[in-house]
Amino acid sequence: MAERRALWLAHNDLRPVRPMVLCYPEGAWTELLPDSALQCRDALARRWERGLRHTIYWWQHIRDDNVVEPFFDVPWEISIGDYGVKIPYAHGDQRGSYVWDPPLKDLPADLDRLHFRPLAVDRERTQRNLALANEIFGDLLPARIRGKYWWTAGLTWEAVKLVGLEQLMLLMYDQPETVHRLMAFLRDETLHFIQWFERQELLSPGNGNSYTGSGGVGYTGQLPGNDGPEFRPAKLGDLWGFAESQETVGISPAMFAEFVLPYQLPILEKFGLNCYGCCEQLHTRIDRVLAVPRLRRVSVSPWADQRVMAEHMDKSIIFSRKPNPTIICMDFDEQRIRHDLRQTLEHAQGRPLEIIMKDTHTVQNEPWRIERWVRLAMDEVARSTGGGAIDDWSRQTPCPAASPTTA
Repeated sequence: MAERRALWLAHNDLRPVRPMVLCYPEGAWTELLPDSALQCRDALARRWERGLRHTIYWWQHIRDDNVVEPFFDVPWEISIGDYGVKIPYAHGDQRGSYVWDPPLKDLPADLDRLHFRPLAVDRERTQRNLALANEIFGDLLPARIRGKYWWTAGLTWEAVKLVGLEQLMLLMYDQPETVHRLMAFLRDETLHFIQWFERQELLSPGNGNSYTGSGGVGYTGQLPGNDGPEFRPAKLGDLWGFAESQETVGISPAMFAEFVLPYQLPILEKFGLNCYGCCEQLHTRIDRVLAVPRLRRVSVSPWADQRVMAEHMDKSIIFSRKPNPTIICMDFDEQRIRHDLRQTLEHAQGRPLEIIMKDTHTVQNEPWRIERWVRLAMDEVARSTGGGAIDDWSRQTPCPAASPTTA
């Protein structure tokens, strides 16, 4: 783990030793570790058990570059209200899609219905959870207060939930000033939201083993703070910031520059280092994205032109490649996987590179696919750098299709 921390520290501080490899099972966890494997009955205990079993599984089977810290993290108990309107959702079965009925039907008139989300922290309940964790297993795995309470400052997902995707795009043409008013509200609301956590002293340092951007790991020597066992509140400037705008891939770069990015920038200005992008094809707007202050990590999605992205990104920005998950979620063709990895390694040559497999919502009930992809990725990284095997798990092994790993 110390070696992995050192690798991430060098990587995020732009002194990369080698490309880093991560693989997040995400939706496929239900196939790797089904709920039937859990033994606890209490809701909180089951959540803790699931997290611990995930960590054990990660170490025993996945063995990517994720780090296991010698602590058990207990989050602050936070309640977050709504914007003053309800958003009714209708979910499908078996982790399928969902739809919702956007509550703002007449945007100019309905904007006045919105207010900032009410926030509250239950400190007593948080301390009880912390004490309980230490009582149960603190002698083996000390508990500490840590938590992350938002993912993106992208704003457009919130706008789409309130207005609807098609309607938002039409309004950019039909009522541009109203869209500007909506985005200004979401900007101001988000600033109030993140600054509330800072004022309440609930933020944890961002320079440790924190999930960063759309998949990276946060270790860095360029953000202050102590990610040790004691909780010491951090400032927004001590953290990684993150924004994306996946919902607006259908608009032009000029409209992105008018309706989206100007409202994200004041939020990202608050953070010490920043990440941008998730699944959107950023090659059409990368020149605009480079205006993000202290930009350190940019997502290169499956739909991005890697050549164009590499041409625009110098060695001061991490090339955060997200391969298409269908190569392991649908079929599993090792030749195709190796070709995909080699293309990325070639395009990103000379730049800090991380290869992150995510959005893996199924592995067709064949858990071996995830660990095998990691082995192939490690093998290709070693080949590209001219080095030897990356730890003993990177040695090539036969594809275990005949005897899949079980949870």
